[in-house]
Amino acid sequence: MKNEFVLAFNEVLEEKQLPKEVIVAALEAALASAYRKSENASSAQHVEAKVDLQTGQVVIYAEKEIVETVQDTRTEVSLEDARKVDPNAKIGGMVIVESTPKDFGRVAAQTARQVIQQRIREAERDAQLAHYRRQLGEIVSGMIQAINQQGLTLGLEMKAEGFMPRKEMIPGEHYRVHERIRALLLEVKENNKGPQIILSRAHRNFLRRLLENEVPEIYHGMIEIRSIAREPGQRSKVAVSALQAGVDPVGACVGMRGMRIQAIVRELNDEKIDVIEWNPDPAIYISKALSPARVTGVYLNERSKGTKTATVVVPEDQLSLAIGRDGQNARLAARLTSWKIDIKSLPEAASEALHKLQNDPEYAAFVELEKDTLPQIEHIMAKKAEGRPVTPEEYQLMSQFVDRIERGVLRQKSGEIYAEEERQRIEAANIPDEAFDIPLEDLGLPVRYTNLLSGAGYLSVGDLMLQLKMDQNPILKLEGIGPKAMAVIEEALGKLPFNAQPQEEPEGEAVEVSVTEPTISETTIEETNVTPIEENLPQVMEEGIQPEMITEAEPESMESAVTTDEIFQAEEGLEETREESELEPPLEDLFKWSPEKMDIETAVTEDDIESEGDKKKKKKKKKFIAVEFDPDRETTIVKKKRKRDGEAWEDDWDV
Repeated sequence: MKNEFVLAFNEVLEEKQLPKEVIVAALEAALASAYRKSENASSAQHVEAKVDLQTGQVVIYAEKEIVETVQDTRTEVSLEDARKVDPNAKIGGMVIVESTPKDFGRVAAQTARQVIQQRIREAERDAQLAHYRRQLGEIVSGMIQAINQQGLTLGLEMKAEGFMPRKEMIPGEHYRVHERIRALLLEVKENNKGPQIILSRAHRNFLRRLLENEVPEIYHGMIEIRSIAREPGQRSKVAVSALQAGVDPVGACVGMRGMRIQAIVRELNDEKIDVIEWNPDPAIYISKALSPARVTGVYLNERSKGTKTATVVVPEDQLSLAIGRDGQNARLAARLTSWKIDIKSLPEAASEALHKLQNDPEYAAFVELEKDTLPQIEHIMAKKAEGRPVTPEEYQLMSQFVDRIERGVLRQKSGEIYAEEERQRIEAANIPDEAFDIPLEDLGLPVRYTNLLSGAGYLSVGDLMLQLKMDQNPILKLEGIGPKAMAVIEEALGKLPFNAQPQEEPEGEAVEVSVTEPTISETTIEETNVTPIEENLPQVMEEGIQPEMITEAEPESMESAVTTDEIFQAEEGLEETREESELEPPLEDLFKWSPEKMDIETAVTEDDIESEGDKKKKKKKKKFIAVEFDPDRETTIVKKKRKRDGEAWEDDWDV
């Protein structure tokens, strides 16, 4: 026969709906606390309590020090008593021995009552929290306990309470106390007084769970709910698709004679539900989402700035049905498809297309293509304005006209956007990859400029450089960025290692001399008098003719020319004559010609050179030459400044 302790223990288990181990642990902790309080034991002393669930007997074990002479029985034990528990016990060691006081049961019951109740409440809250966190997002059933201005209070399982705010209720739905309702477990928060459970009947996932409960094909994965758009209490749209061949997703959700969907409608306070079939083609998907309205054409602009835009053309008598009351149908379709939907009637779309063809230069390319159709469209629009009836053939003509214009405009915009993206790709390829890894903060700009650019989406140096190469206007349009700020940005970008221009450091002081520019580059020679230059060039060299002494007359033709720059570039012996010392080479060595090493295709005859004295000589042009030696490339660099016909001085480099 069970004793009173066992009966009381089982009653607590049934009432609190807690595991047996939790109640036992709470009871033992309370008894250990009662022992500390009754014996005035230290909190540092290890104390354990064991309860026999069959007899209800309580045994207390305490850790004590082994001593020869016991002075304090609360913390000390003799060696003889210690060896009864542990044969290897020694003086100075610690041992856990039984320390149950006499008549401890009644005293412990009075002392530990509050502790037991507190531990049970904590265990009860933890169990409730774990239970309802596992059910997060599922439907729970509860009874209404109270109704106030803030919302409803529902009694749930495990003596938990749920709260449904006003915004999570279905508008127009009436509730009564002690009425049992179903709701979605939306959120679970931990609180000192227990778990705070938030419920909802207005969330779209409540409709999703109802469909899963009513339609077995959805629960078993044969049909998938792709998207849900809902305005609680008024209208909802659900897009479904079949994952198994041969299954009608819409028919399965509606049920025979609409039994399945009607059960959900009654649960949602007569909320209208449109079930449509999902389609991978956005145009077909959008046209179905606007049901029950019939759609003439859907024109997608996926590359529009911001949200993807779809222009939908509907017959004139379907316009109000497609938009819905207060735009509800179009609004739900936009949420369902994640597209921005612009709905137009067929006459409105034809009128806009006609107006753009006549006034917008961007549509000029379509005018020639539609030159035969434009008079007919104008005639139809005139009839429409006068209120005269329009035949079905004319409506079909308008529909085809609008379809051609809209698709042509989309193709044109897509081509422009593609060209812009291609240009952006090319410009990005010219920017070093490490620029995109450098944060904008490391550029060294003022904090105000950095914040403005980061807020506009330029997070790295590469992003900023790409935008500057593409177009500076978007940056200049930012509030707080002007020409002065742009100059600071360009200066900071110019200091980057991969943007810095390499500068040649001269080995010594540049030698600047004034020489007369050879004008042999402008000499024209008749092809009949052409003689290889190798035959005359040695004679010129022997006579000591210097480059600055050569002049020529006005050229009569420009069939062939030899420039001084080409002569300097053809000088291969210049580098050989330079000694290993890094001194400045003599100027006469710089202009020494080596005929056997020259490679010049254009030739000059001796008669042509002698005839130059008979012609009117052109005014000799002066130029300045700075000779520098680059030790890195082991090359002599000749820097020339020349003035062409009164223009500014220009720099020219020959190596």
